[in-house]
Amino acid sequence: MSLLNTSANIAAADDFYGSLIRLHDGRKIEDSMRINARLILILANHVGDKDILEQALRLAAGNSLK
Repeated sequence: MSLLNTSANIAAADDFYGSLIRLHDGRKIEDSMRINARLILILANHVGDKDILEQALRLAAGNSLK
């Protein structure tokens, strides 16, 4: 089984975070939620590994990866 990479792995992470925040500036909460859902599905498709995605879901829910 593949393991989810939880180490820092984003070049210029602060810049990406800023872009993510700006993406939501001035939007209604419903619009931001739709954008987040689309972004999650786009990135999940890119990852493509069901085991990795399931691990990410557990981690996002506050559960252990084990």
